[in-house]
Amino acid sequence: MLVIDALKRWFDSLPLSPAERKIFNLPNVLTMLRIAIVPALFLLLLSPDQTWSLVLAGLFVLASLTDILDGWVARRYGIVTTMGKFLDPIADKLVVNTAMILMIPIGRIPAWVAAVIVIRDFVVDGIRSIASADGIVIAASPLGKQKTVCQAFAVTALIIHYPFLGADAHFVGTVLVYLALVLTVWSGLDYLLKFYRYSIRKDTDAP
Repeated sequence: MLVIDALKRWFDSLPLSPAERKIFNLPNVLTMLRIAIVPALFLLLLSPDQTWSLVLAGLFVLASLTDILDGWVARRYGIVTTMGKFLDPIADKLVVNTAMILMIPIGRIPAWVAAVIVIRDFVVDGIRSIASADGIVIAASPLGKQKTVCQAFAVTALIIHYPFLGADAHFVGTVLVYLALVLTVWSGLDYLLKFYRYSIRKDTDAP
């Protein structure tokens, strides 16, 4: 917390205009750092050895931690901006989906599993955008949050791939990714049901 407070004071000392501060603030910079990790993930295409797999897994874990941290910082200091609302969900999906897609050619994740998870994200984002345009907020469900956590652990283990701390990382990751798949489909159906109810209510209330 002391480090975060120091970083916040440093950002406050920068000679930025009010408009620039809405873009270049601590939460947004943390989000940008998460996005900056994506190019390094392309090393997965080289089917990295055990050492490099651990390095890439470490970067992925770091990205996941910044996901938690930027939201916490934004709430703690009241730094909620339009740019942050735009960047944060994009960064989340960009890192996770890129990692999954890049592991398909090297055989660490089945292509159809990655496809279902990615497609679900597109569908849910579309549903929430349509609802939002009508002034309706479909909040993230507990199922969606559980899916996100499970998916992060699954991807981390699959990136490690090799035996780690006495465990078969690939096997653990495979089990977790199928669990994440179940939660993905379940939460996706939950969003669809909520959107269906909203659509029926909207059409019924229409003159």
